[in-house]
Amino acid sequence: MDYQPVVVKTHPRPSSFKHGAESRYWRQFKHPVFVKEYAPITSVHFSPSKPHRYAVTAATRVQIYAPRTQKITRTISRFKDVARSGNIRQDGKLVVAGDDSGLVQVFDVNSRAILRTLDSHKQPVHVAKFSTLSPTQILSCSDDTTAKIWDVPSQSTISTFTSHTDYVRSGQISTSNPHLALTGSYDSTVRLFDSRSGQCEMVMGGSSALGSAPVEQVLMFPSGTAALSSAGPIIRVWDLVAGGRCIRALSNHQKTVTALAFDANAGRVLTGALDQMVKVYDVSTYKVVHTMRYPAPILCLAISPDETHLVAGMSDGTLSVRRRQTKATDATLADPLRGGTFESFLGASLPSVGRGVVRGKAQSKPLGSVDELRVESRRTKRLRDFDKFLKSFKYSAALDSVLRKQVPPTTTFSLIQELIHRDGLRTALSGRDDVLLEPVLRLLLKYVTDPRFGEMVCDVAGIVIDMYSPILGQSPLIDSLFLRLRKKVATEIQFQKDLVKTKAALNMVFSAMSLAGT
Repeated sequence: MDYQPVVVKTHPRPSSFKHGAESRYWRQFKHPVFVKEYAPITSVHFSPSKPHRYAVTAATRVQIYAPRTQKITRTISRFKDVARSGNIRQDGKLVVAGDDSGLVQVFDVNSRAILRTLDSHKQPVHVAKFSTLSPTQILSCSDDTTAKIWDVPSQSTISTFTSHTDYVRSGQISTSNPHLALTGSYDSTVRLFDSRSGQCEMVMGGSSALGSAPVEQVLMFPSGTAALSSAGPIIRVWDLVAGGRCIRALSNHQKTVTALAFDANAGRVLTGALDQMVKVYDVSTYKVVHTMRYPAPILCLAISPDETHLVAGMSDGTLSVRRRQTKATDATLADPLRGGTFESFLGASLPSVGRGVVRGKAQSKPLGSVDELRVESRRTKRLRDFDKFLKSFKYSAALDSVLRKQVPPTTTFSLIQELIHRDGLRTALSGRDDVLLEPVLRLLLKYVTDPRFGEMVCDVAGIVIDMYSPILGQSPLIDSLFLRLRKKVATEIQFQKDLVKTKAALNMVFSAMSLAGT
């Protein structure tokens, strides 16, 4: 009969969380680069055109960063007061920003020259954005309770919206209809305006729906059929087709949500809040699929159009840039001919590999005809070191081979279990001096309180104590390890007793509550 290798049993860690494909994708945004500014970062915006430079607004400056190097390529500091909402136009050539003096200024990105100055607002302008479908139009929202749509060439106002009764701190022009603008105000309402009529077409929220919380951010879906708003820690989803009906309310943050952003396909929405958390939602279910923690409260958030950079601005002036490394195989998957290899040579067509349903995975169908003959060659698996020793009945050597630091504990205890089944554990443990006995005791000391291996550790420890108690006192190192093992077991026993007492007390509380409820 052939030798059967040892089967290594897997033991899930207590309270372990297994990351799914969605979480693994967002965890690829790593290697954060931290840039320290001198004031809170109030806005981050990526250029829609390549190379997707991004504008960072802090204090009296708008700085343009290069995504590859994270270096500043342009600094626009021609503001008399705190700058707000630096926004790059669709072609990447112009940038617009408002400031606390009420000005809205349009700059040339390359020369940093002021091309237009729009000075109709009387109080700070917190929103200044280009229209996606009409690049010559700008939306501005101010603390003077008004929102305006501007014509950049003539420097004139197309429409002025005056329905809000408090600060207007967020707004966006629809990406599906250039005449519609969505705004959010500290009067607890979200309003949809039409620039053709200059009137408010839809009111969402109010004191009863939003609990009098000011609206911090609004975000409209690319289709124009739904919108998101954040008021306090609550995120609401509004159905614009159904007249602005609230269809979902999400409460996963502990503090005010200050940032909303879509990924490239608007299939995920990212939210940042003052609780220092960034959460990723799946818009099909509105469930949180990933969470990221930051060192300070989040004020703004943006993800690059190619989904390689995730930038967050914080209240302490820290700019965090997380990068996702694109694999070299991505281009090959997108275009199989560039890979230089043909997967089939018997007349089958090349596959069209696309983005699978699960984010981060590409799905492809088997290639070739059903009549093809496929020859498989299977390599015989090489035995591991401990299997070789077990095959030769060298039990002591097999145990020594799994007591090394780089061997996972699941492998070590699987071998010990095999030795117990073979009735060879005493043979493997016998005849050891202090040098060979030390790794055994350190293994027992490390995992005696681990629920995965605790029972087996107790069995092995009983055998070791029975075999080597006569030699205690001959090696100070071995004596200290035995004492540490005894102390750790005593501590664990006391801990289990405390748990039993706590459980009994909780049972009494729950029983009293159930009786009071009846």
